[in-house]
Amino acid sequence: MPRTSEDIPTRLKRAAVELFAAGGPDATTVDEIARSAGVNRERVYAYFGGKDGLFATVLGDELLAIAEAVTLDTAGIVDIGAFAGRLFDYHTSNPRLHRLLQWEALHFGDRPVPDEAERRKHYQDKVDVIAQAQLEGTLNDEIPPGDLLFLLITIAAWWSAVPQITRMTERGSTTAEEALNRRRASAVRAAELLALKHPNQ
Repeated sequence: MPRTSEDIPTRLKRAAVELFAAGGPDATTVDEIARSAGVNRERVYAYFGGKDGLFATVLGDELLAIAEAVTLDTAGIVDIGAFAGRLFDYHTSNPRLHRLLQWEALHFGDRPVPDEAERRKHYQDKVDVIAQAQLEGTLNDEIPPGDLLFLLITIAAWWSAVPQITRMTERGSTTAEEALNRRRASAVRAAELLALKHPNQ
């Protein structure tokens, strides 16, 4: 089937997400992206305004995917361990997301990132859910809600974000599958211990 102009943005995004995840925006050129997508480099500017616009788009797509796959609402807040488990599973299966986030941190530093206001709202919606659960006594209120959300994400995602440290701290598992299952169980239990109210609290 011949390629049409309608599928050029999709091809550019598919090529870019792999190149950006591997080397970050600073080490990836527009020419590399265009060549990988099989299009003229000017298409990157025509559709996305340039490399930074394309990076923001592919990262936004990845963040939308995890937001749709791993929700946190008032109905699910009581099972905070399950939320951590779903986050763990998603990051384990989609390592390019945290790679893109780490490259974004290196690229932008302290500067605002593209779509920051919209992304902030997404996270603040989850913070609001946690804050309400703390007010209602469902979750431990010793940790501020924004900090608690960040810690839950870290507990679930950091295993796959820094595989070298995960490897160096490994002890007690004889197979990769056993180690993965144990880490997931640890992430779930750590989230429960951190976030849930306990009888002596």
